Amino acid sequence: MSLKARSELCDSIKERYRSSRRKEKKKILDEFAFATGYHRKHAIRKLGRSPVKKTAPPRPPRAPRLYTRDVQEALFIVWKAANRICTKRLIPYLPTFVESLERFGHLDLDSDTRRLLLSLSAATADRILYRFRHAGLTQPRARAPGNPTLKTLIPVRTFEDWTENRPGYVEADLVWHCGSYAGGAFVNSFVLTDVETGWTECFALLYRDSEFVIRAFKEAQKRFPFPVLGLDTDNGSEFITYRLLNYCQDENIKFTRSRPWKKNDQCFIEQKNGHIVRRLIGYERFEGLAATRVLSELYKVIRLYVNFFQPSMRLLSKSRMGAKTYRKYDVPRTPYDRVLSSESVTKRVKQKLRREYRSLDPVRLLSEIERLQDKLWSYANKEIAMRSKRSDFMPSDLRDYGVGSGDGQETFRVPETTLGQPSVQPKRAYRKAKNKRKTCVHWWKSHPDAFESDWNDITDWLEDTPYVATTIIFERLQAAHPGGVS
Repeated sequence: MSLKARSELCDSIKERYRSSRRKEKKKILDEFAFATGYHRKHAIRKLGRSPVKKTAPPRPPRAPRLYTRDVQEALFIVWKAANRICTKRLIPYLPTFVESLERFGHLDLDSDTRRLLLSLSAATADRILYRFRHAGLTQPRARAPGNPTLKTLIPVRTFEDWTENRPGYVEADLVWHCGSYAGGAFVNSFVLTDVETGWTECFALLYRDSEFVIRAFKEAQKRFPFPVLGLDTDNGSEFITYRLLNYCQDENIKFTRSRPWKKNDQCFIEQKNGHIVRRLIGYERFEGLAATRVLSELYKVIRLYVNFFQPSMRLLSKSRMGAKTYRKYDVPRTPYDRVLSSESVTKRVKQKLRREYRSLDPVRLLSEIERLQDKLWSYANKEIAMRSKRSDFMPSDLRDYGVGSGDGQETFRVPETTLGQPSVQPKRAYRKAKNKRKTCVHWWKSHPDAFESDWNDITDWLEDTPYVATTIIFERLQAAHPGGVS
C-alpha cells in the first residue's frame, strides 16, 4: 500500500476509531495495522492524533528604513562620478570623494545625510546599487613571440619575484585595437603601471613598432612622479629588441621579461588592461593618425581620473585550505594616495601632486572622458574594404604618433531619477559604436578557388537543368578533368 493510500485510509477511519468503545477500537486497530503494515503503537498514534492547524508565527514589526532616499540618491551620484567602481574600492575612499564633489558643487548634503552616507558598508552599498550593474565582454587573440636569440640576454621575472617595496618598477604591455581582424595596420595602446603604487600611464601608438614603444617609454619616464628603476614586459617582438635593451642599460633600468604564455607573471598590468583600456576604449578596430590623436587626448584625461580618483586594492597574502582560497587585501587607496605615503618620493613632488589634485574635478574629468569617447567612436569599426592603403595614414614625422589636448567644456549633469525607475543607462563595459554588429566586407581569400576556370560550364549546366543535384555536377567535372577535381 502506498503512503498516499495509507494516509487516506487513516483519515477515513480516524473519526470512527475515536468515537468507538474499547472492544470496537481493538478490532479497528487490528484491521488498520494489518492493512497498512504499521507497528501497533505507531497505528495508535496515527489514529488517535488530532489534526493540528499550523499557524504562522506573528510577523515582527518592520524596522524603519535607515538609509532614506536622499542617502541612496547621494550614493548613486558618488558611484556614477567614480565611474561605477565596485563598492569594496569605493566605500573606503568615500569621504575623500564626497569632499571633492562638494568642493565643486556637485553634492549638497545635510549633516544627517552625510553621516549616514559615510556609515554605509560595502554590502549595503551593493544592495542599493545592485540594479545598475551588468557584465563585460571578451578579449582578442594574443600576439606572436619575440626574438628567441635576444631572449637569452633578458632575465625572466615571475609573479613571485616582485620583492621591491618602493615605486619605480613598472610592468608594460601592448593592447591591440584590431577588432575581429588582426591583419593590416591598426592602433595600439602602450600601457605601463607601477607595481608598488598602481600609477598607470597609457599611450596611443600608430603602429605596433619598437620605435613608437621607445618614444612612448621616454615620455612615460617624464610623466611618472618618480624615476623608473625597472621595466618588465612580455615576449612580444616590439619589446624584445636590442634598441630597448641598450636604452635600459644606458639609463640604468633593470629590464626583465615574463615567461611565454604565462599571464600571471604580469598580473598587475593585465588587470589595468581590462579595468582601464578594455573598459573605457573597448574592442573596436581603430586605424589611422586621426584615431590615434583622439585616443591620445583621451588617455591624457584618463590618467588624471584613474591615478587621482580611482582606488584599487593590493593583494597582501593568499592561502589555500582544501578547495577554498582565502585572499587578504589592503585598504583601497588611489595611486595618488600611495605615492604620498611612499618615503622614496621627494616632498617637492608630493607638494606638486597635492596642488594638482586640488585643481581636479572628478565629474568634469568623467564628462570629458565621455565626450572624447563619443569622438573616438566615429573612427571605429569601418569597413576594411573602404579603407585607404597604409601609406595614406603614414605621418610625415615618425615622432608624431598622435599627441593632442582636449578643449571640451562639457560638465557632468546628475540626472533626476527615482531609485525604482532609473532614467539613466546601466553600467557599461565600454561605450559601444553604433555600427557594432555591422559585418565588414572581406576583400581577401584564404584559399584559391579550385573551380574558377569551370564557372562558365557550371552556369550553363544549371541553366539547362536548374534542379540538378550537386553530386551530378561534381561527377561531370571529374569526367571533364580527370585527376583535377577530388
